[in-house]
Amino acid sequence: MAQAAVNLRVYSSLTADDNSAHYIWFKRLQANIEQNPHLKDEIKLNYFPNAMLGKEADAAQQVRIGAINMMISGTSIWSTMVPEIGVLDLGYLFKDWNQVGLALDGNAGKTLSDLMLKKANVVVIGYPYNLGARNVYTKKVVEKPEDLKSLKIRVLPVPNFIATINHMGAVAIPMPGGEVYSSLQMGVIDGLEHDSTTVLANKFYEIAKNASLTRHSYNPIMIAMNKNSFQQIPEKLRPEFLAAAKEATDYERQQASVIEAQAIKKLESLGMVFHDIDRDTLRNDVKPVWEAFLAKYPQMKSVVDDVTASK
Repeated sequence: MAQAAVNLRVYSSLTADDNSAHYIWFKRLQANIEQNPHLKDEIKLNYFPNAMLGKEADAAQQVRIGAINMMISGTSIWSTMVPEIGVLDLGYLFKDWNQVGLALDGNAGKTLSDLMLKKANVVVIGYPYNLGARNVYTKKVVEKPEDLKSLKIRVLPVPNFIATINHMGAVAIPMPGGEVYSSLQMGVIDGLEHDSTTVLANKFYEIAKNASLTRHSYNPIMIAMNKNSFQQIPEKLRPEFLAAAKEATDYERQQASVIEAQAIKKLESLGMVFHDIDRDTLRNDVKPVWEAFLAKYPQMKSVVDDVTASK
């Protein structure tokens, strides 16, 4: 008797459209599975976008126990379970996406994936890219590092993001994404840090008209799959499944840089002004964040060294 297909529930907190790095990756994986005669009847993917299965932090716990089979998210959400993964949130760890890919496809990625398996019970099947580097977007013009001084900048509620923005001279204000637009309107915050694609999709450019190309974070995405769910895939099919996932990651990474360039162009056409800024000074300013993190998690020094060596 033929074995029943493996049904996988796939979680994302983002929309199911081409503004979402998660969806671009997922759609490609699904197409790769459909086109593979060995996989197409054996593996069925069910996509749950828009946090339909609950808040991201709760979903991570659900992936750990196997109630959700696979989750596409930023890496930061896993740092509550695996605090070492916060190494990827250190400001100015990476200088460009190419370095992210080299490091995470190499030793640094292997070290982090091994930790995820040991501490969170998940198999990491890829590190795609977000749709752009994170920059600072403000109401007033910020052209040099000292212009950031005392500006209230919204950040994701992630320890190393908060510390990075504070050390860059601004005042980090952690808040949920849904509150950013009205907080900009009411002057609760002076700006935010994010990637250009998100700024475009959420119309933050209507209020924050200045972008400083701080490029302080090239924070990757992680595809985390519950270990038991992964093992439900028949052993002889696992290499092909992983190859399909790898191709989806390579494809999404190529798309990411194209989409970021398009978003920046579109933002400029909508009146946003992009300013270059002295990133060397900012990189220096955030060094204490690295030191504090590595003092707490000394075993992550090898990951930082691997990243630095990936040129």
